[in-house]
Amino acid sequence: MTFLAIAGIVAGIMFGIGAIAAVTRIIRGPTILDRALATDVLLAIAICALGAEMAINRHTDTLVVMLVLAMFAIVGSISIARFMSKQDAS
Repeated sequence: MTFLAIAGIVAGIMFGIGAIAAVTRIIRGPTILDRALATDVLLAIAICALGAEMAINRHTDTLVVMLVLAMFAIVGSISIARFMSKQDAS
């Protein structure tokens, strides 16, 4: 087994643990801001996992998927921030 394969397995386990922790916070989060932050973390983990997979397999096929996930993360964060600011004003 090569070093790259071992590094991929270790990275996959770490990304999996992080994703489980983020999903747990999404489910149990007491406020909407906790859930929004956990969603951003989950999207960041997915983007990093795709980037690691691209580096290990030496291709750029999923670069578009990474960019779309990043766009969803930004738009989602902005929309939740605007929603919460309007809710605080009333």
